[in-house]
Amino acid sequence: MIIEFRCERDHARQWMRRETLPVGGRDVPVQIAWVETAEERPAGLDALFELERMVLRKGKPAGADTLKIIPEQTQARSGTADVIVDFTAAARDPNCSASLYLRPLFNGTAGENAALATILAGDLPVIEIVNEIDGAVLDRGHPSSEIAAGLSGALETVAARTLTMVAAILSGQPRIVPQLSRSAGNAGGRGPVGFVARGLALSIAKEIYRLCCYAPHWHIGWRFNDNAGVWQTGNLSGPDWNVLGDPGNHFYADPFPITWRGRTFVFFEDLDHRVGKGIISAIEFGDAGPVGKVVPVLEEPWHLSYPFLIEDDGELWMIPESSLHGDVALYKCVRFPDKWERHATLLSGLELADATITRHNGLHYLFGAWRDGTGGYSDSLAIYYAEHLLGPWLPHASNPVLIDRASTRPAGNFVTINDRLWRPVQDCADGYGAALGLAEVIELSPTTFKQVVRHSLRPGPAWPGRKLHTLNRCGRLEVIDGSRVQPKTRAFMNKFPSAVMPARTSPYTAC
Repeated sequence: MIIEFRCERDHARQWMRRETLPVGGRDVPVQIAWVETAEERPAGLDALFELERMVLRKGKPAGADTLKIIPEQTQARSGTADVIVDFTAAARDPNCSASLYLRPLFNGTAGENAALATILAGDLPVIEIVNEIDGAVLDRGHPSSEIAAGLSGALETVAARTLTMVAAILSGQPRIVPQLSRSAGNAGGRGPVGFVARGLALSIAKEIYRLCCYAPHWHIGWRFNDNAGVWQTGNLSGPDWNVLGDPGNHFYADPFPITWRGRTFVFFEDLDHRVGKGIISAIEFGDAGPVGKVVPVLEEPWHLSYPFLIEDDGELWMIPESSLHGDVALYKCVRFPDKWERHATLLSGLELADATITRHNGLHYLFGAWRDGTGGYSDSLAIYYAEHLLGPWLPHASNPVLIDRASTRPAGNFVTINDRLWRPVQDCADGYGAALGLAEVIELSPTTFKQVVRHSLRPGPAWPGRKLHTLNRCGRLEVIDGSRVQPKTRAFMNKFPSAVMPARTSPYTAC
């Protein structure tokens, strides 16, 4: 197979400089056809990209930077392409003999200008990959923007996820094409100069904020609830939420409660801001709330978070997120709650965040937010299945089964209510961890998947602040998490309360 990218010569980007595309585990040759088009870009756009490169990215290169085309790149192609991927808005050549002609659309329109228009309106576009030969939409996705710094970063993120979708289509595996609503962003938008100026101002403001405050600073909410909980009501109403106290220079996130051999503990990510690396800690809960002190239970040289817990064959197991280490590892509890040993590697050689397992129709299914090395961390869902917890784990036929920033990333344990399977999902449409969705899983098998988000939960009067991205329950105990402003001086005051006059401030201060 030979793939041909058709790209605009006058607006060549660094991401276009490639010789292969990974498809189904192998590198497929790519050739570039530079096309002359009449599409103009906003005046001074490349100069603004360079300004962003110097200020936002500290001089580091990125995929949206201008590509200087050398003469060899404009010569005749190496062979007849089997697949055309046309990134321009030019008309298709009616004499093209390729068996597959793919056209990416951005909010329904072809070409980079269409992607830029949505970005300047304050959002990232829904991406559709259309087969121009018969007009069929072969895949659809909505990328997340947590790493999209500025205008150039947003454009690079869109390009990265477009290539993810193209590679998935060319793998030959069946695609599950979801229905996704297009966001118009901020009506009217803003020009490139205004967009970049605002982005630079926000970047400076964030740097000042980080000098004064720990960011982000997650905290855990808990409550005892004898009645209908979040899953039954679809909201955060009910008994008041309490905040699990932290030392100020640590944040607590991703709470997973469990009762094991008569004792109830909440396990969670414990990140020391001064180190910047997470470990797994736990605290016991009694009938009135937390008992004793937070206990570290698992640490590795790499970052750990999201301590998913599962009982299997009379043993207790943990799968903490270790996506930066490139694997999904299974740990066995050898002394509850504070001694765990690495027992097996379930999956390796991939970035998979927040692995969460459910049993369904006789199989184990493992869900995780998958990343192929580029683009956001929260928009692509991969599923694996196995007969036994220890595997072997096989990929779902349509991985990634979903690309959608609002309903992909796991946010806690699956639950079954009235024989219906549900999963909490992170809604990252307004930024990483901004809200929670409660999704009903309609279809799940090694070859099918369909879910419908029935409820959306956001911070508000019941849970003030900015974020909400985990939900779990164990018996009467419900737990969630969120974020708040955490001034660095407050951490000092917590450690040395007699050194200064303590100021009473709400733990829910919005940021």
